[in-house]
Amino acid sequence: MNNITFGLLNIHIPMKRLVYFLSVIALGSVLYSCNGGNNNTGLSSDLVNVNGKLPVMTFTDTTHDFGTINQGEKVSYTFKFKNTGSTDLVISSANGSCGCTVPHYPKGTVKPGEESQIDVTFDSSGKSGKVEKMVTLVTNCQPNTKILTITSNIIVPKYQ
Repeated sequence: MNNITFGLLNIHIPMKRLVYFLSVIALGSVLYSCNGGNNNTGLSSDLVNVNGKLPVMTFTDTTHDFGTINQGEKVSYTFKFKNTGSTDLVISSANGSCGCTVPHYPKGTVKPGEESQIDVTFDSSGKSGKVEKMVTLVTNCQPNTKILTITSNIIVPKYQ
């Protein structure tokens, strides 16, 4: 078995493992450099930063508690926000943490100074007890993700 010893550190690594490890690092660096080091959100760079100006998504609130609801109820809440930045705001996606949490968001641009909203509907079917669900927004703001949270205590009706 071929081993490599790293001088004073006295570390013995089988040659096969070293080659595998270096191959993984090389592949990772190639993929990273091909992507420009950016995570691809589908937004063009001209929407992210225009002459140093950025959009800012300012919410009235980012959490909502529906309180106690009965299992099977569908409840909705509207998260209101304003673009307090100095360039157009774009939401490229909004995803609930599960299929029971469905967000609806503006598909176009939100101009500086404009207000808009994210409507979130939660279906409590099959759920019980305290729940917390999230909606992740991907935008052209910095940072590019924003999390909205809904909570509820779901009770199962007792049938007699």
